[in-house]
Amino acid sequence: MLDIDRSAPVMVTGATGYVAGWIVKALLDAGLTVHAPVRDPAKTEKTAHLTALAEAAPGEIRFFKADLLEPGSYGEAMQGCSVVFHTASPFIVNVKDPQRDLIDPAVKGTRNVLEEANRTESVRRVVLTSSCAAIYTDAIDCASAPGGMLTEDVWNTTASLDYQPYSYSKTLAEKEGWTIAAEQDRWDLVVINPSLVLGPAINDLPTSESFRIIKMLGDGTMKAGAPKLGLGVVDVRDLAQAHLAAAFTPKAEGRHITSGHGTNTFEIATLLQDKFGADYPLPKRPLPKWLFWLLAPTAGVERKFVSRNANIVWKADNSKGRTALGLTYRPLKETVEDMFAQMVERGAFTKS
Repeated sequence: MLDIDRSAPVMVTGATGYVAGWIVKALLDAGLTVHAPVRDPAKTEKTAHLTALAEAAPGEIRFFKADLLEPGSYGEAMQGCSVVFHTASPFIVNVKDPQRDLIDPAVKGTRNVLEEANRTESVRRVVLTSSCAAIYTDAIDCASAPGGMLTEDVWNTTASLDYQPYSYSKTLAEKEGWTIAAEQDRWDLVVINPSLVLGPAINDLPTSESFRIIKMLGDGTMKAGAPKLGLGVVDVRDLAQAHLAAAFTPKAEGRHITSGHGTNTFEIATLLQDKFGADYPLPKRPLPKWLFWLLAPTAGVERKFVSRNANIVWKADNSKGRTALGLTYRPLKETVEDMFAQMVERGAFTKS
């Protein structure tokens, strides 16, 4: 059974990010010391929200200078840490250079962090934030999975540098993690595979793709109708708790699909109608698949993507996380209402 020193510091890469912010909060609330490597600790405006969290919690936070693509730059931050949370990886769909903007940061970043863990004697566990994107590319892949739903045994084989490069980057990065972990026996690797992450942000200006999706539902972009794109959703707050469980459950091992709900984009819009439908131009009807397919190129969407995701049910088996890590999930309506309300408060939308 793994022996993890709970009094030792823990390190969180990408600490200023959307998911990492909630992980840091949970760690601080639990009284732990968090080492947060950031590109420039002198830019306190980017870390002020984390400093505020620490001031209100029993834990402590320390910032260190590090660069995801620079080998060895995590050495100081990792010193003395028992657990490393590696969350840093870009979540962007539309990029000019997928190799430079997605693949390199995901794969080289994972390699740099895990090779540093090899050099740091105190590390006993690495928790890697992967994605369900490392398991599938399109909703239609669920149907071809064993039993018609995704499990931890399934790997993404359909993404590429040319099609869904984000999914390809997550697949390559997770495989790199498992390769490095298998070459040593001092620390073990536990992987969290979230579906689409929604819910409120701790920082003021989140850059995650998640907020772009919700913004399009509420700003009138989809007023004429929203496509039924099949996807899974997990609340960012539940996801943070999943990371802590992965870190401190001694018997935790392998991958964990972390997804509370199988849903689609139109259903998310429907869940927002009760509270926000009167004031914001939320879509009230689904966009027919044939029309979405026809219009897709004008919206910068590949028709192949429409064919493989619109009006297709997304299914994944989340039982391993529930059983092995004790994960629970809040209602989807609560997640999307809390997120939308925060975006309203921060001026993301204009009332209709």
